[in-house]
Amino acid sequence: MQKELELFSNGFCIDEEASSIPEFLLILDTETTGLDPCQHQCIEIGSILFHVESRSVLAQNSFLMPALTNSAEVINKISPSITQLEQPWEVGLKYFDALLDKADLVLAHNASFDKQWFGIHPLPEISKPWICSLEDICWPSELGLKSKPSVKDLALAYEVPVWSAHRALTDCIYLAEVLKRCKDLEILLMHGLEPRRLMKAEVSYDERQLAKNAGFRWNDPVKGAWTRRISEREIRKLPFPVTNVDL
Repeated sequence: MQKELELFSNGFCIDEEASSIPEFLLILDTETTGLDPCQHQCIEIGSILFHVESRSVLAQNSFLMPALTNSAEVINKISPSITQLEQPWEVGLKYFDALLDKADLVLAHNASFDKQWFGIHPLPEISKPWICSLEDICWPSELGLKSKPSVKDLALAYEVPVWSAHRALTDCIYLAEVLKRCKDLEILLMHGLEPRRLMKAEVSYDERQLAKNAGFRWNDPVKGAWTRRISEREIRKLPFPVTNVDL
């Protein structure tokens, strides 16, 4: 661990390419009117520009976008009528573009959900690397978290007060406060950026708890199997064999 930290202090991570550690993160969250980008729309964006070395929030941005309906209102508490009030959301979107341009990578909790809305008008495409704080980061075991914790559980584990949920900027603030408290944030990010493959756990019915404890999901996305996107380093630590899944 000490050797890793020394390498980080010189601006390099310990892979073959000696890639630079990200300096700026854009912590991002969305609220949407449903789950399907083909039928629904993004109704709110929240983002925070975060400086890794100093563990500092540099800028915050949040805005609503007009929507006629919101089938997810019971969850995010965003009334369509509120989104249609006159406000400079286009300016907010331009500022979001500026924050995105500054960031080295985008961090989101359940990134696979958030990223699918970008590139659909009026949201820009995002070509920056993404890292998922739900799937890609292995949080310290001493926190006693589930393998895939909710934002709320993650915040509470780091003693971050939780006062609300399901608004975009609020969840970004929770994640920023968690990152501030991470002593080994650079290492967590380095490991989180490692290439991942979808793997199937080769476990019997009686061993299924091993797969569950390791963060594998049953029936998602492969029916009748325990699967997870996982790196080679994480595979070597598993107490059971895995095989590659080609979707």
